[in-house]
Formats: sequence, structure tokens, C-alpha cells
Amino acid sequence: MQLNKTLKALMVALPVMTLAACSSSSSVDEGAANESNRAATTESNTVDVNTMSREKSAEEKLREKYEALRQEQIVYFDFDKSTIQSKYAELLQAHADFLVKNPSVKVLVEGHADERGTPEYNIALGESRGKSVAKYLQSLGVSDSQISVVSYGEEKPMVKSRTEEAFAKNRRAVLVY
Repeated sequence: MQLNKTLKALMVALPVMTLAACSSSSSVDEGAANESNRAATTESNTVDVNTMSREKSAEEKLREKYEALRQEQIVYFDFDKSTIQSKYAELLQAHADFLVKNPSVKVLVEGHADERGTPEYNIALGESRGKSVAKYLQSLGVSDSQISVVSYGEEKPMVKSRTEEAFAKNRRAVLVY
């Protein structure tokens, strides 16, 4: 019984003591501290404004380049082929230039195929298409460590219709940043 009363008293006193120990009091004049903080902040703000605007503009430029590259990130292939057509040279050159200038950026090349053929064959064909794009980028100076390749085969069609136009849209490699 006595033990029960002691435990109850401790259960009430312990949280109160914990809260009291965590509280803090300031013996410095808060008004003077705020004035010195405001002065220091104003001084550092005027010095850092130009630097921040330069950094921000560099970040904005990088973001704009990302967005421009995301607009054109697909290379299409002919039926049962993994060779890159010459019309995609300029597109891939732009991606390669961006990756060479930004060595910390990585790209994933997704290889896709249309639904004709066995799933195993389409996985292999998608991988071949992805590797074809990766090799092309490497030939333009992109580091191997910046590029990853994955094949989805026929699993992620862009267009689900069964027309020749839909099949053509599904035979692709996509560069994903």
C-alpha cells in the first residue's frame, strides 16, 4: 500500500520536474540582443544578396536546361531495330552536352518495345535500344557512371491502341533525369 502511494507521487512529480528542468531563462536584456541580431542580419543580407542572385540564376539556368531536355527525351526506333536514326543526332548531342557539363547529373535510359513478339524478346529488344542510346551518349563524352539502362519491353506502352502508329510510338528509348 505504501509502495503504491510512493509510485503515484513519483508519477506526478517526475513529469513536473522534467518540465521545470527543460525551461530556460534569459538574464540578458532581450531588447539589446534583438538589436544586435537585426544589425548583423541586415549587414549579412546586403553582402549576400548579390551572391544569392548569382547562385539563383545559375540554379534557374540548370532548371531551364532540365526542362528543355525533358521536352525532347524520346528516341523512336524502326520495327525490330535498335539502331539510332540520324534525325536524333541533334537531340542526343544536346543531352550529351548537358551531361558532360554537369557530371553529377545521372540519366536513366528506358528501353521499350511494342507488343509484337514474346515478352522475353521484347525485354531484350528494349535493353538493346537502351544500350544503343547509352553507347551513343558515351561516344559523345558522357561518363559511363552517369548512365543507367533499364528495359521495360512491352510492359509500359505509350499508346495502348493496336495500330501501326501506336506500335511506332511504343518502339522507343526514353531519357529520364
